[in-house]
Amino acid sequence: MDSHIPTRLCMQTPLRLAVQKSGRLSDQSVELLRSCGIRLSRTNGKLRAPADNFPLEVLYLRDDDIPGYVADGVAHAGIVGENVLEEKQRKVAIVERLGFAKCRLSIALPRGAAYGGVQSLNGRHIATSYPNILGAWLADAGVEASIHEISGSVEIAPGIGLSDAICDIVSTGSTLLSNGLKEVEAIFRSEALLVAGENLDPAFQEILDQVQFRIKAVLRARNSRYILLNAPNHAVNRIMEILPGMRSPTVLPLAEAGWSSVHSVVPEDEFWSVVDELKAAGAEGMLVVPIEKMVL
Repeated sequence: MDSHIPTRLCMQTPLRLAVQKSGRLSDQSVELLRSCGIRLSRTNGKLRAPADNFPLEVLYLRDDDIPGYVADGVAHAGIVGENVLEEKQRKVAIVERLGFAKCRLSIALPRGAAYGGVQSLNGRHIATSYPNILGAWLADAGVEASIHEISGSVEIAPGIGLSDAICDIVSTGSTLLSNGLKEVEAIFRSEALLVAGENLDPAFQEILDQVQFRIKAVLRARNSRYILLNAPNHAVNRIMEILPGMRSPTVLPLAEAGWSSVHSVVPEDEFWSVVDELKAAGAEGMLVVPIEKMVL
């Protein structure tokens, strides 16, 4: 067992974590666990994978089944798409938003069909694998349309005369395009979530807290960059005002008199605007590096 895991955790029954058994969400979930230092020993065809250095066991399941398994206590926690959780309407606790597997649930029409806004969906037949989400959205919009629930290959429904429109998951839009469809309304936005059963046993909650702690450290690092730069001393105060930093930038004197090296952490989504401001303030020789983990 990992030397950083308390002995009492090592001796416990492992936390059972449900993960989608295949696909992009599965790959990203397993990669996240690996980034958290959790080594899984899965072999081909096995639907259970114990970690060999952490009290955790992964159950590989169909994504539609994960909310139910977690709600019923078969799995203590799970990683699942927000769209699936919303559709299944099972009572589980959202522990952490994971920021990957982002997509949207959208209504699409045949490319040549006219669309005059939400109310033009009145009287339409819409095929979907998400009748609960779609039904709630239509009701909120005051639209009366019939819903045909189908599983898989939703995008072919208009072409075979089953429906006038579809409501399906969209990531890039390429599948819609290749099937002669156009996206007209995004009705729900989704990302991967770490969820857990309500009223989790304290022993398993302690393990889950450890998992969440590691996940937070990985996600912070993925969303941040470490920046090092040189600056004339007269510009350091202005540069320190620009850099967001976790608390405050680190400033170290350089061998050349009158110059300092400034180190800080910059959020990824602010990086380019911050760099432009730093250059204008007099920063030179900027070096930007990724961060593996970031613990607060």
